[in-house]
Amino acid sequence: MINLLHIPEGVRDIYGAESMNKSAIEARISERMHLYGYTDIETPTFEYFDIFNKERGTVRSRDMFKFFDKEGNTLVLRPDITPAIARTAAKYYKDFVIPIRLCYRSKQFINYTGLQGKLKQTTQLGAELYNDGSVYADYEIISLAIECLKAGGLKDFQLEIGVADFYVGIVEEAGLTEEEESELREILEQKNIFALENFASKCRADEEIKRLISVLAELYGSAEVLKRAEGFLLNARSKKALERLETLYSLIEENGYADYISFDLSMLSKYSYYTGIFFRAITYGSGEPVAYGGRYDGLVAQFGMDTPAIGMSITVDYLMMGLEREHLLPESDRRCTLIFYNSANASRALQKAKELRGAGCRVRLCPDEDGNKAEEFRLMLEGKNSSAEQSFNKFTWELETYDVKDIISLTD
Repeated sequence: MINLLHIPEGVRDIYGAESMNKSAIEARISERMHLYGYTDIETPTFEYFDIFNKERGTVRSRDMFKFFDKEGNTLVLRPDITPAIARTAAKYYKDFVIPIRLCYRSKQFINYTGLQGKLKQTTQLGAELYNDGSVYADYEIISLAIECLKAGGLKDFQLEIGVADFYVGIVEEAGLTEEEESELREILEQKNIFALENFASKCRADEEIKRLISVLAELYGSAEVLKRAEGFLLNARSKKALERLETLYSLIEENGYADYISFDLSMLSKYSYYTGIFFRAITYGSGEPVAYGGRYDGLVAQFGMDTPAIGMSITVDYLMMGLEREHLLPESDRRCTLIFYNSANASRALQKAKELRGAGCRVRLCPDEDGNKAEEFRLMLEGKNSSAEQSFNKFTWELETYDVKDIISLTD
């Protein structure tokens, strides 16, 4: 029999100080997106399965939470917000010719296999930019991601940038089969240098491409990586992708964000809809990226609106883990004034609470018919109660009353 006080694997309760901190962080990130001109949008928590199917390049079917409506249609809890926002853009903004900027705050649900230790429900804040295929749009999303992470309180983080067409161009030039490409992808995900050298020696490509494949996993780090990659004879697709990265880095450097940037030309994404740059933000103490994003120019066309698109998303849960490890969680003002009252003076208490709330104070009304609770709390604040009582009261304090700013007793 299920214990009703327990919750399923991969989800968690958020309460007290953590909940208040989370709300404060989300508000600051949202404000930053609004300063960049992004407008809020909200999509349903569940949609038709086909919105997120394999053809869209999104989450694997087996990793989705599925159920059925009364007509027998397969529905899923939203596993990836990008296709959902792309659908809304195609539906409501199809005739727009100027850039479209949308931002959101949503839940994402992914049914990871057990024992992975990953959250199956996360909160994400993100932004999507449509109708702008320029490198300046790439820069805007990169700078917005950095500014949002800083607004959330994070100081020590890196945005690792890759580009999909660089890898695709190499695969095309090498003439790899689907099976061979899958093997190469697995090797790169593991950063297995020895397996990569062995793979390169066996493939049928010319010697220059073999040499490039053998060092792919080493093409990560500062902007010097781009110069190193230029030393290889690249096909037009890979060369164009590399040139775009160099232009993007020039904008990043000019505007003071270079310290947050590194490159990884062998980086791959689980989302196959990315067509240009894509990135992830990592920080100490979080096992998962705190943010990710990229360009997905072909996705919106699947919903009937052929337009370039790029976006980014911050996973607030992982951001807070990083903040906690670095002792950077915000100190929210949770102090409350406690008003103790009995039935004889309830009206006075209600009026006093209204007056204080009108002045912006947090107020909690505390029934006290016996007239001794206010004194107990005062003793606790002064540390004059016994250690056992103090331990119990502190626990009760943090979960139910937060910090006390003042105590008012109307029971006298």
